[in-house]
Amino acid sequence: MKAAKSKKIKVLVVMGTRPEVIKLAPVIHALRTYSEKEKAQKRKNKKLKTGRTFETLVCLTGQHREMVEPFLKVFGLKPDYDLQVMEPNQHLAEVASKVLLGMKKILSVEKPDWVLVQGDTTSALAAALAAFYSRVKVGHVEAGLRTEDRFNPFPEEINRRLITHLADLHFAPTRQARENLLREGICGERILVTGNTVVDALKMILRKAKGKGWLKNLRLIKEDIDGQNFHKDKIKSALKTGRRKDGKIEVEDGSRTEKTSGSGDSGKRNDHQEQEGEKIKKLKEALFSEGSRSQGRKKLILVTAHRRESFGKGMEEICRAILRIVDKVKEVEVVFPVHLNPNVRRVVLRYLAGRERIYLVEPVNYFTFVQLMRRASLILTDSGGIQEEAPSLGVPVVVMREKTERPEAVEAGVAWIGGTRADKIEALAVRLLKKVESSEFRRRLRGRNPFGDGRASRRILRALG
Repeated sequence: MKAAKSKKIKVLVVMGTRPEVIKLAPVIHALRTYSEKEKAQKRKNKKLKTGRTFETLVCLTGQHREMVEPFLKVFGLKPDYDLQVMEPNQHLAEVASKVLLGMKKILSVEKPDWVLVQGDTTSALAAALAAFYSRVKVGHVEAGLRTEDRFNPFPEEINRRLITHLADLHFAPTRQARENLLREGICGERILVTGNTVVDALKMILRKAKGKGWLKNLRLIKEDIDGQNFHKDKIKSALKTGRRKDGKIEVEDGSRTEKTSGSGDSGKRNDHQEQEGEKIKKLKEALFSEGSRSQGRKKLILVTAHRRESFGKGMEEICRAILRIVDKVKEVEVVFPVHLNPNVRRVVLRYLAGRERIYLVEPVNYFTFVQLMRRASLILTDSGGIQEEAPSLGVPVVVMREKTERPEAVEAGVAWIGGTRADKIEALAVRLLKKVESSEFRRRLRGRNPFGDGRASRRILRALG
């Protein structure tokens, strides 16, 4: 019997932030793996299963460049296009306009059958709008999430609502997300409940998890002897101006002048390096503590915080909560990969730098982050994706936001809303730290995971054909 003629479907996958890379990587992998298998069948003169193959292109917008590149490496992704839209302190409107214009050129050259976007970022919205303008079909991965509050989270709630009305296919992670879309008038035939691709990504990484090589990616934030952090570009700028005073470089930071060590402080720097080495040693001991409960086994808390709506007072309350928890539970050790956004860094360093049992580390790659999640007793986060990942690992989550677009996690009893009040976050954390002493509690969390079985990418692939 003559083999079916293969139909090539061109898919352009667009991403700009860490969560997009994590959640789209397994989709890209599935598309490319499937196409290679189909080509191999054709070479062997076997009948093709479906008569289709995919040509998959990846476009990186560059919305969060520094934080995205390590994640691309972990998943073995090399973008075909890079819009390089990021500039310091630019407005969301500037990000959107640059992505729109960059996408216009790519779409006119490549003429894809589909543009795939994920979630609710400004990159995703602008890419979907550009595809609509070019009459290219849009597939929305992780469609249908809602808080019903247009400013919480901001701008994500409006971004995803707008993408909904630009998309041709909606890949909803849960039945509740599907119900949200149906209530908004989206045709049921255009909605597919797939599970969340983050579970697929997590399983990909866990298959690679061997040894302790991931530890080399843990780097404490470089602080001077006063516990302050400085970006290299600020130091270089100050060096160019030659403004020195008493052997120190003066660095302007908004309304105040801060100082970083000059060449005359080598002795102090050496002392600081020794202290840093000791702190890294303690961190490793905490990560691999095997003591019994009676010996005071370490309880690791993993923290992430970066939401715009938390900037200012909210971030200060989060830091106060961490200090209270560490003070109240003596066996607690905190690891906090600190986001690069200055609105996060300034507050976190001011409150938490130099504190005992609190480790402020540079952003880590996904492989390292998964390992930290596996070892955590509790996660405090304002992230969306972590609410989906942690249940697969049996780790309870305190959501440091007033609302979540993932109510399934709260309803399933795997996440708890802590808001951004220090007293509420502290109370929840202390209560949950007591519960995780029971291995049965963690087993129950894994059994309640509402976000899928790790096959979401395959379901998306089938729908695109």
